[in-house]
Amino acid sequence: MTESRTGVDVAHLVVGLLGGTGRQGKGLALRWALSGQRVLLGSRNLARAEQAALDLAADTPEGSVTGTDNFSCAAAADIIVVAVPWDGHGATLTEVREPLRGKVVVDCVNPIAFDDRGPYALSVPEGSAAEQAAALLPQSRIVAAFHHVSAPLLADLTLSRVETDVLVLGDDRAATDVIQALAARIPGVRGVYAGRLRSAHQVEALTANLIAVNRRYKAHAGLRVTDV
Repeated sequence: MTESRTGVDVAHLVVGLLGGTGRQGKGLALRWALSGQRVLLGSRNLARAEQAALDLAADTPEGSVTGTDNFSCAAAADIIVVAVPWDGHGATLTEVREPLRGKVVVDCVNPIAFDDRGPYALSVPEGSAAEQAAALLPQSRIVAAFHHVSAPLLADLTLSRVETDVLVLGDDRAATDVIQALAARIPGVRGVYAGRLRSAHQVEALTANLIAVNRRYKAHAGLRVTDV
């Protein structure tokens, strides 16, 4: 594991992933489970979540990944990672508002679309997906992070390390410290504080550029911040 600079211990916390059956959610779940974290995979479809947990069982410690529905995931986890498709973002968060009260909620959703010219960032009325989450979950502690971590690299267990930085944004410093520490649970990954939540739109939009890089160079590009 990469050492967290925050000094926060998150090893005992349960991490829940809304939309945890998608490639990004399953990839993060796999890496955290391998680090010893207890992980819940949430989904609108319980059977799909249970099957996704079974799919990970061969590669993770027994009982470290459990599949459940989104509401139960939100209620049982200490930290919630929102990894749902953009078109279901608002509806999903509205459904789980109550069990998320007071919890750290990490939004890694990228409002991105594609046309014949390639990927591009969508306009979000609130400014970003993370700011939409903050508007819908006023009693939660919203952090934006994990937008640029490659799902194929997370899933590739021939790689013992995933060499990338995670830009972490939020208005609650204690909450961003927790998520920097959670990022560091994945070997090779480092959480870097990158500003207030109002700047999340820039981080989300950058995903379109990384997709373009990956398509041109047949790569799984990530980010490294130098001199910090």
